[in-house]
Order: sequence, then C-alpha cells, then structure tokens
Amino acid sequence: MKPIRIPVEDSIDLHTFRPEDVSDLLSQYFQECIANGIYTVRIIHGKGKGILKNHVAGILKKSPYVISFFDSPPERGGWGSTIAELKRRE
Repeated sequence: MKPIRIPVEDSIDLHTFRPEDVSDLLSQYFQECIANGIYTVRIIHGKGKGILKNHVAGILKKSPYVISFFDSPPERGGWGSTIAELKRRE
C-alpha cells in the first residue's frame, strides 16, 4: 500500500483515517507542521459519541510536540474539533 500524501496545513480531518492509524499520523503531522512553522493545528474528529475525540485527547496528552489543547470555538467546529498548540522549534 502506498503512503497517503496529505497537505501540511493548520488543520487535519481524521474522518478518512482508521482509528488505529491516528496516533502515528498525528505524530508525523505535528513534526511536519513544526518544520513548516505551523504551531496551531485544528484536529477535526467529529462529534459522534466522542470516542475518537477521547482517543485524540489521550494522544495529545502524551505527545512531546503538544503544549496544550482545547475544544475549538463554536465557529470552528466546537467540540467536534480540537485545537492543539505545538512546541516551537529551538
């Protein structure tokens, strides 16, 4: 299977990815964001039952790239997406 190329932007939509791939995906995505000077990322996980949201929160808590994270404001998806603040390169 070929790797999927996704553009490095200030948001990523997780709807097309398998839950078991999300941890590695976010880690690699954060590294690319930091390398490209992007330090605030919106992670779109959807509302649903909150399973993916909770999974993402667990990943963000453990990530060495994340300073903080919080629900997006209502106009950017509310609790259907999470904003992650990334560490700046030294």
